[in-house]
Amino acid sequence: MSYEFLQQYWWFLVSLLGALLVFMMFVQGANSLLFSLSGNNDERGLIINSTGKKWELTFTTLVTFGGAFFASFPLFYSTSFGGAYWLWMIILFTFVLQAVSYEFQNKLGNLLGARTFHWFLVINGILGPLLLGVAVATFFSGANFIVDKSNILEPGASPIISGWANASHGLDALLNGWNLIFGLAVFFLARILGILYIINNVDNENIRSRCTVRLVGNFVPFLVFFLVALVHILLQDGYAADPATGEIYLEPYKYFNNFVAMWPLAVVLLAGVTLFLYGCVKTIFNAAYIRGIWPAGIGAVLVVLSLLLCAGWNNTAYYPSTADLQSSLTITNSCSSEFTLGVMSVVSLIIPFVLAYIVVVWRKMDKK
Repeated sequence: MSYEFLQQYWWFLVSLLGALLVFMMFVQGANSLLFSLSGNNDERGLIINSTGKKWELTFTTLVTFGGAFFASFPLFYSTSFGGAYWLWMIILFTFVLQAVSYEFQNKLGNLLGARTFHWFLVINGILGPLLLGVAVATFFSGANFIVDKSNILEPGASPIISGWANASHGLDALLNGWNLIFGLAVFFLARILGILYIINNVDNENIRSRCTVRLVGNFVPFLVFFLVALVHILLQDGYAADPATGEIYLEPYKYFNNFVAMWPLAVVLLAGVTLFLYGCVKTIFNAAYIRGIWPAGIGAVLVVLSLLLCAGWNNTAYYPSTADLQSSLTITNSCSSEFTLGVMSVVSLIIPFVLAYIVVVWRKMDKK
């Protein structure tokens, strides 16, 4: 396996983990609608018990996604997680709120009351997908950082090779309207997946009837935000990298050109959109259909996977710098050594077994 193949391979694995994370955020999506899907405490308990069986899988996927990025593309990890730390700290804090809520809401001696922890779940359900969507949007819009690898070689210089170019440390991403549109698309996507999951997993007619109404109310804004974000990505100038020199330059319609050059990705994108629409539309118009989470979930994974691969493959800067164009990160200039990627590729062969374990655990948890 060549060094170039290993780089492409690990970007695929990271992208796949990112796509699976978006699917697993159905937990956040369902929690964000906790009070509107339930009419009393008993119905609320059914929803919490249902999502409570799966939240650890979501959190584990998030940690695995970050760990894979750290191991395979350490310069991105140090630049984004180390530079845009306010954005990432808020995201992680909301997930801590989720973990605490599931653990302590029904404990004896709970001074805050169960309802307070229910609102913590709602906060995580809203801010988690929204802010993660904003963070992923910077793969296309860029972030305000500078990379100077010469710092590590100069005597007396700071060994830090990447840093944020302003004092916002990631919060400036929230000031970009296109980032917010992308984040809102992810937010409504998580809500749709959460609704479809509850319809499939909770056998209660009152909850399911409310879910159908909420599904329509979230499906329409999702389509608007997703289509606007997708069209913008396809028509915007993208950040290309010269394979010979590594120079970064702006290329008109870069991401559209990527889909043309890598047409199988375009097929995956269209297949994902088709599956997602099928799962949603059939659930809306067929009251007896409760398995929409599976075609819609698989479709969401395929769409996110194709977008992330488009952002990194075909000599594209997957993390552009708006402060210094040549500081932009590509899978070539930000990856680990060939030896490290090679060793990790052997370890990655256990991934199918991990996925099989998740499937088995999922089925066992749903038997009760």
